[in-house]
Amino acid sequence: MSLTDIKEYEQLPKEELRLRIMRAKSQKNAVLLVHNYQKLEIQELADHLGDSLGLSIQATKTKADLIVFCGVDFMAESAKILNPEKKVILPHGKADCPMAKMVEIDALRQMKELYPEAVVVTYVNSSAEVKAESDVCCTSANAVEVVRSLPGKKIIFTPDKNLAIYAQYMTKADIIPWEGFCYVHDAFSSRDVIVARNSYPQAMFIAHPECAMEVLEMADHITSTAGMVKWVEDNQEIVNKFGVIIGTEVGLVDQLKKRFPEGKIYPLFDRAICATQKLTNLSRLCWAMENEQVEITIPEEIRLKAFSALKRMVEILPQE
Repeated sequence: MSLTDIKEYEQLPKEELRLRIMRAKSQKNAVLLVHNYQKLEIQELADHLGDSLGLSIQATKTKADLIVFCGVDFMAESAKILNPEKKVILPHGKADCPMAKMVEIDALRQMKELYPEAVVVTYVNSSAEVKAESDVCCTSANAVEVVRSLPGKKIIFTPDKNLAIYAQYMTKADIIPWEGFCYVHDAFSSRDVIVARNSYPQAMFIAHPECAMEVLEMADHITSTAGMVKWVEDNQEIVNKFGVIIGTEVGLVDQLKKRFPEGKIYPLFDRAICATQKLTNLSRLCWAMENEQVEITIPEEIRLKAFSALKRMVEILPQE
């Protein structure tokens, strides 16, 4: 497909795009997996809405022939790793994860040679190649439990230093953090928390473990995006009466505000935006589904090794 062809889709009315997306989904027996940080117009069309690994595992349960993953590249790769027999597409080829790109394979191999006794624990926010060099994967929800399953082991933790430091704090494990980070969560500061608490003094503050420790130390609760959704679902009285400050990307805040219009739900910072998550829109999704692009492919040798790391994680904890 050429850029001109994509631009033709951009001229179409939103309602026509929605109808064509739904028609393509039916004709191609597709399932639409949508991450919490996507635009609301994409979230509204989801067959399954959630966090990255939860969506990938959900894909293993589907009878669909085509998996359409609205998120960023490592998420679609995880879906392909777990579902090799299915065609997986990512609507925008430039929807990558800056943190995942902070690990170079050669540098990781050098680290492993430096610490040959260490176990490599890798956050799912990573490339298939990095997963293939790892012993076990983790998510933001179960990083602490995965680390606890490795008692007495030295651990190389990639790629998120903040999640590594949080897991180390919670477990006292011997962890060597990789110097990667999520630019959205790492940008939050204790000053942001002070400003938000001054604005909403009665509200609870929930933080994502990708935040720096100075932020996590000020949180009332620390959890993944899936955990944040569950907390709001389970604490409606608190949310409606006192409010909640959400320390993550604004896409999740938009989702929660729509689901719970009576709730007092506030972003820690209203411009906490993952730019690549927002690349997918209705026109791009329609183009992708009708043309089955951009297809995710992973060399089988890499896929099998990456699958082993993901499978080990799932065996430790079945699912978030």
